[in-house]
Amino acid sequence: MGRRRGIMSESFKEELAKELGFYETVKKEGWGAIRSRDAGNMVKRAIEIGQQQLANNSYNQ
Repeated sequence: MGRRRGIMSESFKEELAKELGFYETVKKEGWGAIRSRDAGNMVKRAIEIGQQQLANNSYNQ
């Protein structure tokens, strides 16, 4: 059985981790080492970015 692919690319997740200040933890210990609060903030930020992109796309059409 194949593993489900994540919605966010690895590079996008790394950019979010850098922006939110816990990339060093990810680099040293992997994604499993981040706090649930950091994971939640990462998802929240990804949603904000997605909403901004949708808003920009709808204005540009």
